Amino acid sequence: MKKTDDAPVIARRISEFLCDYAPQFLTNSGHTLKGYRDSLVLYFQFLQENGVSAECLSRLHLEKEWIEKWIVWLKDTRKNSPDTCNNRLASFRRFLEYLAEKDISMAYLYQDSKRIKRQKCTKKKVSGLTREAVTAMLAAPDTSTRIGRRDLVFLTLLYATAARLDEIRSIKLGDIHLEAAKPYITLHGKGQKIRTAYLLPRAVALLEAYIKETCGQTAGADTLLFSSRVNGHGKLTEAALDKRIKIYAAKANSQCKDVPLKTHAHLFRHAKASHWIEDGLSIVEVQFLLGHEQIETTMKYLDITTEEKIKALATLESETEKKAEKKWKGKPESLIDFCGLKR
Repeated sequence: MKKTDDAPVIARRISEFLCDYAPQFLTNSGHTLKGYRDSLVLYFQFLQENGVSAECLSRLHLEKEWIEKWIVWLKDTRKNSPDTCNNRLASFRRFLEYLAEKDISMAYLYQDSKRIKRQKCTKKKVSGLTREAVTAMLAAPDTSTRIGRRDLVFLTLLYATAARLDEIRSIKLGDIHLEAAKPYITLHGKGQKIRTAYLLPRAVALLEAYIKETCGQTAGADTLLFSSRVNGHGKLTEAALDKRIKIYAAKANSQCKDVPLKTHAHLFRHAKASHWIEDGLSIVEVQFLLGHEQIETTMKYLDITTEEKIKALATLESETEKKAEKKWKGKPESLIDFCGLKR
């Protein structure tokens, strides 16, 4: 095939999407950013294996027919599950949406991609933690130590706010409002969305004591609530926090068998959502508290009746999607190199 003018444009947009747009406007989560990148790597790996070179790459290779073949390749060659295929497709659509915003002549690619049907998945409710399991987890940290007191505050906030792990990692002192009539924390969520999480007295008391002990009077509004001395007082890593959670899960499991040994941060979010429903909140209220754009996402967390589901679906709003970016360099030898996607 002959050389096209599209190739350098596509490569540049991939660079922008992964390096600049996604981290600035879509997500703070390293896990989500990796998902965007991995999906693009796999797509261009698929094209490369099907004879598409850097010289002949064009917008035609981003059309619906190629994407559908890619999904088949993910299933048959990569042995990806239907859920994984759907996630890959959603990530790739984010890129196409960004491409459409940058170049109106390529907008049809995104619109056509929305007509690709999702893979059918076996629906399963995500299990959370029982109230007894949460109690056992909160009793696990050794509060006679500084790290134990920090971890108790961390676990308490995970459950009390139902926040995502990165939202907890990103909390700064300026986000905490304990002097308000109804104390609250401002959470910075996916897509730079901001929401308010109100705190009950126990969480407030733990936070006050922790801030007084660790931050003192001189800390500014931009000081992280939880920081790592290892990386210059930057965010604690997700891996480090996950390790701490599993240490406490093993300890708590010896007291309460409801605690899964593979407990992770998101289980606290699932648990709080379920407990809110048990306490009488509506699905729509829980959707708001969790910061979900789509009520269907909230439903995955919960055991709900058909009647509740119908009521909830009546409030559905159309999903607002977003995007992401990255840098490429040098003169590439392969399509993946050319697009700046070398692993």
